[in-house]
Amino acid sequence: MPAKIQAKQREDLTRSTTRKLRRKGLIPAVVYGKTKDPSTVSVDSVELLKTVRQEGKNAVFLLEVEGGNTMQVMLHDYQADPIKGELIHADFYVVDMKATVDVEVTIHLDGEAAGTKNGGVLQQTLRELNVRARPNEIPEEIRIDVSKLEIGDSITVGDLKQEKGYEILDDDDRTIVTVLPPQNQKEDDEEEDAPQEPEAIHGGEE
Repeated sequence: MPAKIQAKQREDLTRSTTRKLRRKGLIPAVVYGKTKDPSTVSVDSVELLKTVRQEGKNAVFLLEVEGGNTMQVMLHDYQADPIKGELIHADFYVVDMKATVDVEVTIHLDGEAAGTKNGGVLQQTLRELNVRARPNEIPEEIRIDVSKLEIGDSITVGDLKQEKGYEILDDDDRTIVTVLPPQNQKEDDEEEDAPQEPEAIHGGEE
């Protein structure tokens, strides 16, 4: 059963009314979809944050609008105050459970790379993957085992097994994680590759 988010219909869109809403702990939000005209509502910002943290950013929610309909939605986008960090606006997308959606899914690395035990440095260059799936088949996260990676090894998008139920949209050649050589080894290699200065030839008088 999807988690529920309570909402109230919002008719007055003036700035003064919006400020009053925020002082009450509510934020303005827009609800839209392919077959639904946009409508304006307000939701409790604390309730929304709590629900999203518990269920995940790509979860499907039941948006219950007071005096209106109950809709299955996803949190499509949100805006936060850059100073206070508080939510100030949200966008909900009404989903068709039979149609696919494009979302970003977090990558989680499992294990300790073998190369790090020899001084290598694990570097993760990609932290999210673009995924296409039906709303109820979106993974909470994509886990990657890095325990067998030695120094110089890497994992790209193309190395991942495409799981049944979702499609990864990123290019196959994009690097997700790699094990770099130790810093001192890199410096030694650079010194070896550096061009050598010609040895000076000194002439002498006989």
